Parts: sequence; C-alpha cells; structure tokens
Amino acid sequence: MAGQQPAPHLHLAELTASQFLDVWKHFDADGNGYIEGKELEHFFQELESARKGAGVDSKKDNFGEKMKEFMHKYDKNADGKIEMAELAQILPTEENFLLCFRQHVGSSSEFMEAWRKYDTDRSGYIEANELKGFLSDLLKKANRPYDEPKLQEYTQTILRMFDMNGDGKLGLSEMSRLLPVQENFLLKFQVKKKKKKSYSLFAVHLFPLPHICFSCQGMKLSSEEFNAIFAFYDKDGSGFIDENELDALLKDLYEKNKKEMNIQQLTNYRKSIMNLSDGGKLYRKELEIVLCNEPPM
Repeated sequence: MAGQQPAPHLHLAELTASQFLDVWKHFDADGNGYIEGKELEHFFQELESARKGAGVDSKKDNFGEKMKEFMHKYDKNADGKIEMAELAQILPTEENFLLCFRQHVGSSSEFMEAWRKYDTDRSGYIEANELKGFLSDLLKKANRPYDEPKLQEYTQTILRMFDMNGDGKLGLSEMSRLLPVQENFLLKFQVKKKKKKSYSLFAVHLFPLPHICFSCQGMKLSSEEFNAIFAFYDKDGSGFIDENELDALLKDLYEKNKKEMNIQQLTNYRKSIMNLSDGGKLYRKELEIVLCNEPPM
C-alpha cells in the first residue's frame, strides 16, 4: 500500500516476543485488538510478499481466492478478522511465547478459579507481578526452561498486548481474552419464536443496577433447558448455586450479551442476586426469579 512503512520482522524466521508485538502493533493500526478490514488486506499483501521472497508461494494466482483460503485456515472462530492468538499461529514465533496463546479453559468456572488464584491481592486486576506468576506457572507446567529476563520480557509483552485501556494491569475482560473459554454454555440456547409453553431467559429487571440490564431478546427456554443450565453451573452437584458458581454464570451472561465487564460490576451484581438466596445458596426457585419472567413449563 502506498505510503505504508514496511512491516517490521515480517519474514519467515522465528520471532521473539518483542518482535511479535512490533508486528501486531504495525498491523492493528487502530489499536482495537484485531487485524480487520483494510488492515487485514495490508497484512496479507505483506505476508504474501515475504513468502515469495522466501520462495514460498501458493499455487493460486487470484488474490481474493488466496485470502479466502488463508482465512479459512487461520480464522478459527470465523469472525472475519485476525486476533492475537490467531496471528501467533500464522507467524513463526518463539515456542515458549506461543504457549501464552495456546491456553484456554473449558468453562467460565475454570476461568474464575484461575482469576481468584492469580489476583492474589484481591484488587480486581491482574497486575504485572501476578501476570508474571501466571506465565511462570504455564512454562513450568509445560516443562519449558526459561530465565528471569525472558520471563520478564514475556510479561511486559503480554501486558502491552492485552491491556487495552493502558492502565498497566489486566481487568476481567482483558484477562478473558488472554485465557479464553472454550465454549460459552449459554450460547447453546439460541433465540426461538415465542411459544405458549416456554419462558424468557435473562429478563433481569429486578435489581437497581442500570449498567447491567439483560433483556431476553425473544429468547425462550423449555423446562429441560433451564434444568440443563442449572446443572451445568452447579459444578459440585450440591443442588444450589454458590457465589463462585454464580460468578461463572454471570461472566457467561455478560459475554453472551456482548457487555464489557469488570470484577466490581460482577461482584455487585452477584451480591444483589444473593440477597434472594438462602444463606448464600441459590436454589432453583431463586434462579428462576433471577433469570426468568415466567415459571418453567
């Protein structure tokens, strides 16, 4: 593209963590955390040029077909844009650093467990020293050798990548991008046409929290579906939802509704809901009140 400076380090040799960050910042021109639109076209053009220079080229001549094939291969969530974790699979990157992008958790319950483990000072943020501990544990678990300077480089690089508001620490939404959940369980329940014997999910207007108001948006659930949700979040099978289990449900609820979240909002919402509970135990009837505007049928 005319007027564009060539991308730093965009070659087929192995990138260090800091070089990877240089490439990311070069192409994510608007700093929104994705390479998309014209940024994506620019990236693909320069990548193709680098591949040709290295003697690696695809058989297809048509740019559009090449790009479509490329996105099919690397755009794992099919959202039409490249995330950091996807870029880490495209470019040859230092293997230890790649571990940071290969982590995921099976559910928001596991995510919240990790959050509580590494937010050691209970500040509501993962700060640099806490992030360093998280990355150190990842490398130890994978039996990867590393030294202190390299761990410090990884920590600072990850922080600069995922700290979207530049406050020098990771909030809940920022950390959830670094450690994504494999599947949001609530996304299994899609919008259905209104039926007589069903009830609305997430028509929550009971609590004085104007910044957190989830409308049902036409979503209807059967009694079986409601029971599946309850069983999924009742991880220990106790027959009630405790505070930690409710945190996981609320995180999925925020993300399903595409809401930014921080730990303070989540905590306030949880406390309001738990006011309905029996001594910190949210039974099915209370969860119906929270989630539904009609009883299960």
